[in-house]
Amino acid sequence: MVLSDDLLPGASAAAAHIGVKPRAVYHMVEGGQLPAIRMGRKLYFRKSELERAFSAAA
Repeated sequence: MVLSDDLLPGASAAAAHIGVKPRAVYHMVEGGQLPAIRMGRKLYFRKSELERAFSAAA
């Protein structure tokens, strides 16, 4: 898998991918429950890591 195909730019994109509101994504990142890559003020998420985090929680 190519990294650019696996990246989601921003909390809104991650929220849409996992089915929650963007504010919930921010709370999960702040609480260390959701892996994120921070570049400046922008957050990036890997689809594969989001799916792994939510499959482990289920």
